[in-house]
Amino acid sequence: MAERILLIEDDSRLAGMLQTYFAENEFEVQWCGDAASGLEQARRQSPAAVILDVMLPDLDGFEVCRQLRAKSDVPIIMLTARGDPTDRIVGLELGADDYVPKPFEPRELLARLRAVLRRGRRSDHSTEALRFGRLTIDPASRTAAIDGHTIDITSHQFELLRVLAENAGRVLSREVLMDRLRGEELTAFDRSIDVHISRLRAAIEDDSRHPKRIVTVRGFGYVFTRTQD
Repeated sequence: MAERILLIEDDSRLAGMLQTYFAENEFEVQWCGDAASGLEQARRQSPAAVILDVMLPDLDGFEVCRQLRAKSDVPIIMLTARGDPTDRIVGLELGADDYVPKPFEPRELLARLRAVLRRGRRSDHSTEALRFGRLTIDPASRTAAIDGHTIDITSHQFELLRVLAENAGRVLSREVLMDRLRGEELTAFDRSIDVHISRLRAAIEDDSRHPKRIVTVRGFGYVFTRTQD
């Protein structure tokens, strides 16, 4: 059976093209042309993933992403015609799983979609909690806690923390981290990974200016230490 994908996009020509292309690749695309109907469809149908345009006629995609993420961990890929890197950071901070600038090739979007779906399936099968001293990372509930108190991080930041913790003791470059998170290579000029690292340090480190858990390895990337403090 084809997996059902929800497309929230006001460009009818693009929507029709994606419906046809994805159907040829065993995905059923349900299209909504505005935010209100998209949110209602997501509530009623529980899609496997949501492809969400930033520019919608009734509500911007960032607010739609916020509302979706408040109720569900459904994978979200955001689309935008705007080239501002800040848009990407905002979308990821709100919990989007990936971000695709327009114009794009349908084949690229399909590859991104398959990557976020694979990542979700891996997360479903990795349910054993990871414990590092005072820090507990629970993939089953998708929460992290210090001394039993849940810390406030986004879905995307939790995934980053999980990847780091599952590779404790190994240095991971920005490119490797984003490839694990989004299934694509990161350009050398994309610094959004540093923003998320900074937020995680603020949440889990005793002193984020002198981190002991997520350590920068200059010229290489980051390492999650095994220290039990």
